[in-house]
Amino acid sequence: MAKHEFQTEVNDLLNLMIHSLYSNKEIFLRELISNASDALDKLNYLYLTDEKYKSINYTPKISLSINKDAKTLTISDTGIGMDENDLINNLGTIARSGTKGFLSSMSGDAKKDSSLIGQFGVGFYSAFMVANKIDVISRKALSDKAYKWSSDAKSYDIEEANKDGFGTDIVLHLSDDEFNDDFRIESIVKKYSNHIPYPIFMDKNEWIEPKEGEKEGHNEIKNSQINKASALWRLPKSSLKDSDYNEFYKQISHDSSDPLFHIHTKAEGKIEYTTLFYIPSVEPFDLFRVDYQSGVKLYVKRVFITDDAKELLPPYLRFVRGVMDVEDLPLNVSREILQENRILATVKDQSVKKILTELEKMLNNDREKYMKFYSLFGKVLKEGLYGFSTNKDELLNLCLFKSSLKDGFISLKEYKANMQKDQKSIYYISGKNEAMLRNSPLLESFKKQGIEVLICDEEIDTIVMPMVYEFDKTPIKAINNSDINDEIKNDEKIDETAHAGLIVKIKEALKDEVKDVKLSNRLSDSAACLIYDKNDPDYAMQMMFKQMGQEAPSVKPILEINPNHQIFTKLEANELMVNDISNLLLNMAKISEGIPVENPTEFAKKLTNIMIKAL
Repeated sequence: MAKHEFQTEVNDLLNLMIHSLYSNKEIFLRELISNASDALDKLNYLYLTDEKYKSINYTPKISLSINKDAKTLTISDTGIGMDENDLINNLGTIARSGTKGFLSSMSGDAKKDSSLIGQFGVGFYSAFMVANKIDVISRKALSDKAYKWSSDAKSYDIEEANKDGFGTDIVLHLSDDEFNDDFRIESIVKKYSNHIPYPIFMDKNEWIEPKEGEKEGHNEIKNSQINKASALWRLPKSSLKDSDYNEFYKQISHDSSDPLFHIHTKAEGKIEYTTLFYIPSVEPFDLFRVDYQSGVKLYVKRVFITDDAKELLPPYLRFVRGVMDVEDLPLNVSREILQENRILATVKDQSVKKILTELEKMLNNDREKYMKFYSLFGKVLKEGLYGFSTNKDELLNLCLFKSSLKDGFISLKEYKANMQKDQKSIYYISGKNEAMLRNSPLLESFKKQGIEVLICDEEIDTIVMPMVYEFDKTPIKAINNSDINDEIKNDEKIDETAHAGLIVKIKEALKDEVKDVKLSNRLSDSAACLIYDKNDPDYAMQMMFKQMGQEAPSVKPILEINPNHQIFTKLEANELMVNDISNLLLNMAKISEGIPVENPTEFAKKLTNIMIKAL
């Protein structure tokens, strides 16, 4: 017998489980049955596609048995099974990346944390909430050797064992009498696992009616199927209740919360397929990880193929959970076929359109629910706006933005409906800090004229908004672009020649720090602001490139000066101060836009000198 210590992260998880992290202990059975179903899926696929496995005697099923005297509950399956290495890797360690970050995200809220643990795919450990010891006896398909894994939640042992057939038996030594009851166990199976696509059997005490000639009936123990074992996504929508959909979602997603909503589609004709998609009501823990786990399972004619194909939906829909069942794909579909198959490409395109259409219906008909969805997944949805991806128009319809004129969020459709009569473009300002954006000098002329500006304060906005050129044939423009001056109404004409001499001197003073110095018609209160040529990345985008590890071009801003500001008019009368004042104007403009001053000590000295002279 080999004694092993748990991986540190597993110890942490077990400690959480033992202290009843799950608010609902009965979840453990759903998790173990779901794992058994996964094991059957894997063997079923090999049985149908791999010659080595076609000779095995294979009857897919899950069995439950209770020994009331010994206080044990056993969950058995005839699935792929595990060898010694599998037991160590699957039960002694957590192979998925990001474990420590996941554990550190625990909030202490039992309901929220239990949902995270289920999503993370470590539901096996939930069994320690109801058991003080667990034995796992497993024999891998095509192997003669069986192994027994035993643990009291402190450490685990592995030794060779005897097992007649392949598959896995999980024996729970119960610490909780609540689950030492066949009626209780059957009710949990019907509640959570009714639509597992494999039959679940259990010995039941059934009443047998008296036969002819007998006076009385009697009780008899029978091994009976206790679930429907139907592929729920294949059933008619009219036969399903919301509770059916919700419990199936929890089974496939390991999420203990109900989904926000579901989309059930059956397509017939040239290409036949069935899809059942769910939008979660909580954020998956790996939503913003590069190595996120796909949430969609692929089936071919009800045969499970894979749950690790990111090709099934675009990355900006990676929060979607569900099932895609296609009729006309080969069972031994490879990763290359997944990427290139015309049928699957069509199913993917139609599925994306269906999801986006249903989201737009929600936006139009149930704004409160859509706001919940958008608060969770709006940033991810916006990723689809980058580059030249398809469905860009549909995605733009779904995006919401903060407004410079009102609280809350608006859509581009709502913005356009409220545009002024002679307004040429949809305008936005982007950066990290909402308060700073709302008080930016760049907004002054827009506020004065009552023109709405979109406040884009999410990091993703800095990347994607420059890639969005128009909405419904109306240009979309950043207000820190140089060409916006031509669109801004201003009754006051700027006399360029009257100030030409001073502008030349400011340019000379700042020649190494700015691309140009111009007079501005966009400022009313502020002395200066920074803008960029329309094809240049602004400061926020340059910083985003650097954070992504990309080489960002070194682009200098353009300094725009308000010719009507007192600083400018007084400077014309005292040009000896041009160098110091020019430097201060530039740095003040940077501070207004959240750009760090490169030499704060020098800036402070110049500012101090000006203050002394003013006193």
